[in-house]
Amino acid sequence: MKKSWYKEMVVYQIWPRSFCDGNGDGIGDLKGILSKLDYVKSLGADAIWFSPLFVSPQRDYGYDIADYRDIQPEYGTLDDFKEVLEECHKRDIKVIMDLVINHTSTDHHWFKEACKSVDNPYHDYYIWRKGKGKNGKKPPNNWLSTFEGGAWEYVEAVDEYYLHVFTKGQPDLNMDNPKVRQEVKDIMKFWLDMGVDGFREDVITYISKKEGLPNGFPIPVACGMEHYNGGPHLYEYLKEFHDDVLSKYDCFTVGEGPLLTTERALKFVTEGDGQVLKTMFSFDHLEADCFMTDWIKTPFNLKKMKKCYQKWYDAMNGKAWHTLYLENHDHPRIVDRYGSLKYRVESAKMLATMCYLQKGTVFIYQGQEIGMTNIELKSIDEFKDMITFNNQIMFNKLGIKGEKFIKLANAGSRENSRTPVQWNDGPYAGFSTAEPWFTLNPNYKEINVAAAEADEDSILHYYRKLLKFRKENEVAIYGDFKQYNKNSKQLFVYERNLDGVKLLVVSSFTEDSVSFKAPDGIDLSKGELVLSNYNDGELSGNGFTTKPYETRVYLFK
Repeated sequence: MKKSWYKEMVVYQIWPRSFCDGNGDGIGDLKGILSKLDYVKSLGADAIWFSPLFVSPQRDYGYDIADYRDIQPEYGTLDDFKEVLEECHKRDIKVIMDLVINHTSTDHHWFKEACKSVDNPYHDYYIWRKGKGKNGKKPPNNWLSTFEGGAWEYVEAVDEYYLHVFTKGQPDLNMDNPKVRQEVKDIMKFWLDMGVDGFREDVITYISKKEGLPNGFPIPVACGMEHYNGGPHLYEYLKEFHDDVLSKYDCFTVGEGPLLTTERALKFVTEGDGQVLKTMFSFDHLEADCFMTDWIKTPFNLKKMKKCYQKWYDAMNGKAWHTLYLENHDHPRIVDRYGSLKYRVESAKMLATMCYLQKGTVFIYQGQEIGMTNIELKSIDEFKDMITFNNQIMFNKLGIKGEKFIKLANAGSRENSRTPVQWNDGPYAGFSTAEPWFTLNPNYKEINVAAAEADEDSILHYYRKLLKFRKENEVAIYGDFKQYNKNSKQLFVYERNLDGVKLLVVSSFTEDSVSFKAPDGIDLSKGELVLSNYNDGELSGNGFTTKPYETRVYLFK
């Protein structure tokens, strides 16, 4: 594998609305971000990925874009963004923007024009169809939205339905129209010429729909996905974007692909002349405690998670580069899921070690580095995410109502990752001087950045130590990966090897004591214990008995 800056970098994801409020209106913004850049840098971050900052009605909190070339007024101005960009670059922090091109907002100028007439030049920027049935009042097919009921919305002025595979406020763009693809390329150029260093491409595998838009397999949500997830012209369009724009810049791209398979990912990220994305996010390592979605919970299964990591390593090794992440804006907090609230500090450190010493580009989500946890809301009125309300309708039909649904939502909703970042134990957790737009997690008095800074044994300081070690030891970036104890339901053990240097990483996923013996050929007494979430690292023979959620990293040179 060729070495590259993007393979070695640590990316810190900021969801702007909940990161830091700089003007005292209760909403996170660019001035707040500017005030925390030194903190982000101190963590060891080489890049920031900003969830959408663009003008938006915020029905899906920025993933419904009304203007791709300007900043949401709540967050600041374009000049404010340019200042943040400049200050990031002064600190050697790259800036990655969220590129959302499967759909726009219904507030976008293009869509407003598209609704005026079938002859309007913007009409074909979107996907329109005549209705079916006697009066043409039935949707064109049986597709269902991922977020909000049916996937079609009728517009009387043009007597047609438009497609929206997310909310009705997010109409899908018609990427088959070359004018739309040119708009996308112009948007890319606008930001890259400003100095932005790349894009995270939202649900990029959805942008090409199957010709004829046939009916989908009848499932209760996202019916029809098989006809647009990995559609017929997807690679062709991504190659056009790459060849005409992205290849002209030294930039980074990471694609989001729901239900992504290794085979599909390799088509886009295999290094060489046909590569169209630098890397992609896969999701299946986050399905070790659920079925397909965070909302359908199953007991945590370590063997399932280990198989996912192995599968992606085996597929990508020597061909392409992968991503390493535990949290983002779409998932509940990882300590609640794969760790332990009883052993929050220990398990948070263990999870970071387990994940970020594997092979791939590192992504960290805001608040993860201090071990922020899920929030427990009491009433449906406290929730804000449209997915929660859509799921309420679906689960109510299954008899899951009232307190049962609230319990389910508290475990599975995206709200868990969107509570304001907890900076200190003062008013409003130091996030703002006014009441925040969303509920603060009450545990901010104990779990906050200021407390973590003051505690040398905190999760935050451990993250810094872990990421520093990764940067200073190429074996942790480019080394081969080999698992041991594959059938263990309690231990995740692997080694990394590069040019005669070896790492052995041992992580326990239980509070129970587990006896660990080093694999054949490895003498722990000859290795240096370089990382651990406990202060002592005693050996018993060529092994040790684990403490709750213990992790150890041995370096052999």
